[in-house]
Amino acid sequence: MSVIDNKAVVPPAEWEEHAAVWTAWPTGDDLWAPEAKFARLEVEGLIRSLSEDCNDRKGDKVKLLVKNEEARESAQAAVGDLAEIILQPYGDIWLRDTGPIFLTHDLAASFRVNGWGGKYIYEHDDKVSRAVAWIADARSEQYEFVLEGGAIDGDGKGTFLTTRECLLNANRNPDWKTQADAEEALQSALGARKVIWLEGGLLNDHTDGHVDNVARFVGPAHVVCMAPTGDDDPNADVLNAIYDVLSHETDADGNKLKVTRIPSPGLYRDAEGAISPASHMNFLIGNASVIMPIYGEKSEAAAEEAISILQDIFKDRQLIGLPSNYILTGGGSFHCITQQQPA
Repeated sequence: MSVIDNKAVVPPAEWEEHAAVWTAWPTGDDLWAPEAKFARLEVEGLIRSLSEDCNDRKGDKVKLLVKNEEARESAQAAVGDLAEIILQPYGDIWLRDTGPIFLTHDLAASFRVNGWGGKYIYEHDDKVSRAVAWIADARSEQYEFVLEGGAIDGDGKGTFLTTRECLLNANRNPDWKTQADAEEALQSALGARKVIWLEGGLLNDHTDGHVDNVARFVGPAHVVCMAPTGDDDPNADVLNAIYDVLSHETDADGNKLKVTRIPSPGLYRDAEGAISPASHMNFLIGNASVIMPIYGEKSEAAAEEAISILQDIFKDRQLIGLPSNYILTGGGSFHCITQQQPA
């Protein structure tokens, strides 16, 4: 980890060793149409893959929140001893955004939650961050500004990616008038030394353009983003603009970024025919595996190529593509529903 002059601790990069990965069990058919059981099957697949040892590396210890007795029984039947099942109230399963950002094994940063700009207000979501920190036996530092974990992505050395569409949106922190305002807040809480600003995220993204759907650090001075798939990719202009920005950027230490592109899922529509923010970037880097969401998209070759490219980057981990169609109906995928705790 890194410490800057103001003593703020930089959260470790996601590829560094985890003591645990936290997630939550989909519950409530009002949140998970047509039934929560379909999203549960996808979360079960994630937990099974994460916990498995691969390439002489130990899998992740998974801590699974459940909100009631029905959910506890369901989770126990599905994953058994593969996860530590913890009864704890929460609103919905998006722990990347509502949970704490762990700075060390026993220190976490908690931020104000306002339902992604007031769009989705669920009971207990504003309390789950401090609850997770308490369960993890970690001290929680509380910051009185809105920050969702999916809105930023870091290299563990003080360089962060984000989008103006989300971080400067007036529905989050209306007092932030400039990029400098946001950068000062990120420096004070997370030790940010440099913020790389992208303009926006995917079409119809509920989160107002979370960066973990469009660009991710995968190593020191190494970023992955997406290339359009097909002539009808609705995000083609956005994805090309992101690549152009990143190709001209450096990290906080002045190192020119290496930028690798993987294919996007292309045009993907939900059951009602609306364009959905399906993304191969919403992968989770585990201790022994990297779990990339797939959606049964029309271009199977694009998904296979994305897995192949990521496998070449993460040579010491197993790349696994898992279905995330039903989790996507809630607005995100595997990265959105997890939060890692450093070893």
